[in-house]
Amino acid sequence: MTRSTGEIEHLMRTEAPQVLGALARRFGQFDIAEDAVQEALLAASRTWAADGVPENPRSWLIRIGYRKMVDLLRSEQARRRREHEAGLGVAAMHEPARHAGPPPDTDDSLTLLLLCCHPVLSLSSQVALTLRAVGGLTTAEIAHAHGATENTMGTRISRAKQQLARAGARFTPPADSDLDSRIAAVAQVLYLIFNEGYTTSSGDGLTRVELTREAIRLTRLLRAAIPDGGAMTGEVTGLLALMLLTEARQPARTGDDGELVPLDEQDRTRWHADLVHEGTALIDSVWHRREIGPYQLQAAIAAVHATAGSPEWTDWPQIAALYLWLERLTPTAPVRLSRVVSVAKAYGPERALTLLDDLNRRHHLDRDPLTRQRERAVRAHLTGDPVRAASLYREAASLTGNRTEQRYLRDQADDLDPPR
Repeated sequence: MTRSTGEIEHLMRTEAPQVLGALARRFGQFDIAEDAVQEALLAASRTWAADGVPENPRSWLIRIGYRKMVDLLRSEQARRRREHEAGLGVAAMHEPARHAGPPPDTDDSLTLLLLCCHPVLSLSSQVALTLRAVGGLTTAEIAHAHGATENTMGTRISRAKQQLARAGARFTPPADSDLDSRIAAVAQVLYLIFNEGYTTSSGDGLTRVELTREAIRLTRLLRAAIPDGGAMTGEVTGLLALMLLTEARQPARTGDDGELVPLDEQDRTRWHADLVHEGTALIDSVWHRREIGPYQLQAAIAAVHATAGSPEWTDWPQIAALYLWLERLTPTAPVRLSRVVSVAKAYGPERALTLLDDLNRRHHLDRDPLTRQRERAVRAHLTGDPVRAASLYREAASLTGNRTEQRYLRDQADDLDPPR
């Protein structure tokens, strides 16, 4: 079957977690199975582009992955490093229960996501391993998305798999008592992936769409895999709604010259109407729940923006109230600073400056690594002194590694106080 390169890549990334699940179940070794899947995906990228996609691509990938797995287990390097485990793995090939594999309709997506976000791993390792094992991205793609070298990212992923092995992590679902907390950890990782893609921490471009799209795909996968009606259903649905509503603004965030366009100045006809519709429908579907979490509140805020026909029609008092609610649930520096912005829009800059000064006294937003740069930009926007505002904008520009943001902030400063 002939398909485009984009369709082949999407198909491989969709099938990757299922293939990894099948191999991990059969051999009982996640780390080696993950390497085998990556080799199978590379083989597929070469073969399918030339010969077409096979009738049953999952079975094709499992068959190639199985062969790669056997090669890895039997290799001299694997025997030296994993002599005992390799013996168990080869023996496992002859166990009828393992050889039979899972039923064809088995979905291992949730088990894989939970394993990649295991508590023994750091957040950065969880992110990298999730993108590699469940997202199907190559080490080079993940490294590029994070502005790191391929060697650095390869080492991070390898260490993460070694940590899982040392911790005795198994390819099995966690106990019911741990399930909600583990799903919450997965949601946090997907949220971080999306945020890094939406406004990159460094580089020339404002965004990395490969990360935002992958975060949305994986969040869809998580929502489909979690128990229906469970405690995390509302929050995972809210997270997906938040991503869709935020991603909807992507085409209007930069102008034709690639420069940043603030929300109030964006051409809303360029927003993705289908993402807005889906996102608002999702948050509406879980807003009636008795318990409302942070992702649902953020999605509700995004929905207020998305459904306003123009900046002037935005219900800023409602947004300010939602941010106050969100701050009570998650009293973090970014949430507090966002509340300042909403108060400025709803009630004026003087009231917002008073709030900002109070929050700095009590919570030091101006020194927090997560808000230090944005605090300068917000204060610059609120102050009535052009020279002071220009100085703050320039200071904010010096604190970000994203060159699109830097240019925007410096342009703001130059408009107020041109350099002599």
